[in-house]
Amino acid sequence: MIVVMKSGSDDAAVQRMVSRIESMGLKAHVIVGIERTVVAAIGEKRNGERQTLESCEEVEKVVPILAPYKVASREAKPEPTTVQALDLKIGGGSIGVIAGPCSVESEEQILSSAAEVKAAGAKGLRGGAFKPRTSPYSFQGLKEEGLKLLAAARDATGLAVVTEVMTPHHVELVSRYADVLQIGARNMQNYHLLQAVGETGKIVLLKRGPCATMDEFLLAAEYVLDQGNQQVVLCERGIRTFETHTRFTLPLATVPYLKERTHLPIVVDPSHGTGIASLVPPMCAAAIAAGADGLIVEVHPDPSNAMSDGAQSLTPDAFAQAMDLSRKVAVALGYEM
Repeated sequence: MIVVMKSGSDDAAVQRMVSRIESMGLKAHVIVGIERTVVAAIGEKRNGERQTLESCEEVEKVVPILAPYKVASREAKPEPTTVQALDLKIGGGSIGVIAGPCSVESEEQILSSAAEVKAAGAKGLRGGAFKPRTSPYSFQGLKEEGLKLLAAARDATGLAVVTEVMTPHHVELVSRYADVLQIGARNMQNYHLLQAVGETGKIVLLKRGPCATMDEFLLAAEYVLDQGNQQVVLCERGIRTFETHTRFTLPLATVPYLKERTHLPIVVDPSHGTGIASLVPPMCAAAIAAGADGLIVEVHPDPSNAMSDGAQSLTPDAFAQAMDLSRKVAVALGYEM
């Protein structure tokens, strides 16, 4: 249920409502909106709860949440959520661009990548220190040394660091270095990991699993939100279909569909969504035209010698051209980029 507080309700009134909800065996999530504060009451439905809460003098109305995902739904929070880490702002009419190599390979590679993507207009730096690979014999990342190099690149450029965390016991370590914790597609339904990153309070970028439905995707986000962390960004990175002309199929209809159902910001990953570097720039522009709040793009100074995902990585020059194209679309639609 959504408990809509009366206009002008102060913090004490909100806290009284939280205590009342928790005394009924429900979990309370306070969501501060532009005009109203609401409290989401989550838990197993019992008879008489709605009437009890509606009888409180500080309550304007109580509305049931129909969606299976409660805190992520537009019913809980009609206004879009905006997140920000350093200069990286995603949502609220601002398109945040995250770019960098698939894997952190060396100090020279990550520092040069960071400088190049910042010069082209990116505000976030991506780079994997821990890499989930299909083969156990593939490069697995530099681990903590990679995290230190990402932090050094942030110090040099001011870019917010976005990097993947793979297991709950890595969360504390990665959180020391990262500004945004990425949950990869393989881990979208790793519920213990989702709860662990939710407890950090850091921004969480959640990638859609390649076979996940929209409800499964949003319910995965709900695990993070349920820990009291409202800073969740959804990422469409392509799904597995019968097509073979691209690595995955990038369904951009996901963006307007999610906009109708959730207040969470949405970014698109055209690098994994296509797997082909030449297709990335037009899909960046198309994602913005569809209403995406951000992009996450793989950029490498020497894609042909990249240790992972070279075929889908843009060169710095190609990324700069993709940014110019994307910026034209953003400006035409009234977005900041």
